[in-house]
Amino acid sequence: MSKPLQAIRGMNDLLPEQTPLWRYFEKTVAELLDGYGYRQIRMPIVEFTELFKRSIGEVTDIVEKEMYTFADRNGDSLTLRPEGTASCVRAVLEHGLAGSGQVQKLWYQGPMFRHERPQKGRYRQFHQIGVEAFNLVGPDVDAELIILTWRLWKKLGISEHVKLELNSLGTADIRVLYREALVEYLTARYDQLDEDSQRRIASNPLRVLDSKNPQTQALLGEAPQLEDYLNEASQAHFAGLRARLDAAGVPYVINPRLVRGLDYYSESVFEWVTDQLGAQGTVCAGGRYDGLVEQMGGRATPGVGFAMGVERLILMLETLGQIPAELSRQVDVYFCAFGEACELAALALAERLRDRLPGLRLQVNAGAGSFKSQFKKADKSGALYALILGDDELQAQTIAIKPLRTDAEQQSVAWSDLSEHLQAALQHDPLLIK
Repeated sequence: MSKPLQAIRGMNDLLPEQTPLWRYFEKTVAELLDGYGYRQIRMPIVEFTELFKRSIGEVTDIVEKEMYTFADRNGDSLTLRPEGTASCVRAVLEHGLAGSGQVQKLWYQGPMFRHERPQKGRYRQFHQIGVEAFNLVGPDVDAELIILTWRLWKKLGISEHVKLELNSLGTADIRVLYREALVEYLTARYDQLDEDSQRRIASNPLRVLDSKNPQTQALLGEAPQLEDYLNEASQAHFAGLRARLDAAGVPYVINPRLVRGLDYYSESVFEWVTDQLGAQGTVCAGGRYDGLVEQMGGRATPGVGFAMGVERLILMLETLGQIPAELSRQVDVYFCAFGEACELAALALAERLRDRLPGLRLQVNAGAGSFKSQFKKADKSGALYALILGDDELQAQTIAIKPLRTDAEQQSVAWSDLSEHLQAALQHDPLLIK
């Protein structure tokens, strides 16, 4: 027998029972970003491999071990995007969106791909919502990005379960000096480091700072501190960011070992972390990358942004029970009709209701069926009301409206009054029909 067809490990289907929560989350984020003046951009899923080597860094774990890379029919090396910032910067450069100092405030959403060991909250195909701002050099935009995420957590009802961590990486020149001091310190203690940290000394020593190995973390207690290497400009930028967060009432902690995993970051970096998801504690992270556009062939252009993991935030909403009650119901009204003449009339009435009540979620029974079978389907749909159209109602041009979730009495309403009656009946529902 042939092997049953199934999804690739770590690449999951989103079933109809799951998508309402995803749509609610995505809609909430989109409306929030619209309110802050950010515009959506959509980039391809596949890019030339060179884009990520130049932006993320060839000695990062993502490029070395995690990218899905393949040769196409022309022999070009292509990669399924592992993150969104590089693609967004490429689009900004290609279309001249940030030329002549033009400010751009952009956001995007979609799947990303990394070949990692699948586990809860970490998948090979995962989804991110990213936000990027260009040609704004001060700490005010850094603060805005953090403040809008704080507002999002409050909208979602999870603000009590996330913590903001901040750090400053300074400029590239500063990190060169700090890197030399850190490598000297780590090399002197090479035999005491875990294997992964030993490898990173040569390739990306700053990543040793966020090692999860307890013994390595203990050794870092006396390591050189990056904050001691910051120049006045970097110190002022970081102080300006903190002052704005203080003014907005956003709580945070300074984490001197927060370095982020991508080479392009500079100055302020941040992470929103939670203790509700086990090992996968970071739900949103980002920072400033003032050198990235120039590194990718453009003019020197300040940039700052973040990405949030959709799967992790959805899991968090589920874990904390922060799912709006109305998401459990996909239908407001279920229309039952008995006999061909009634089915034809029901079809016309349903379309008239959709014209007059654009927000109404109305399902018309399909496949005919007995009174009992149609009511069973109406109940299973989760609808609040069933509309009943039989021969008697057809002759009188009325509709029977039966409440399905309360003990209220069934009522008979004239066709001409149906839309107004339904609108009044549904006024109490969270999904108010306008």
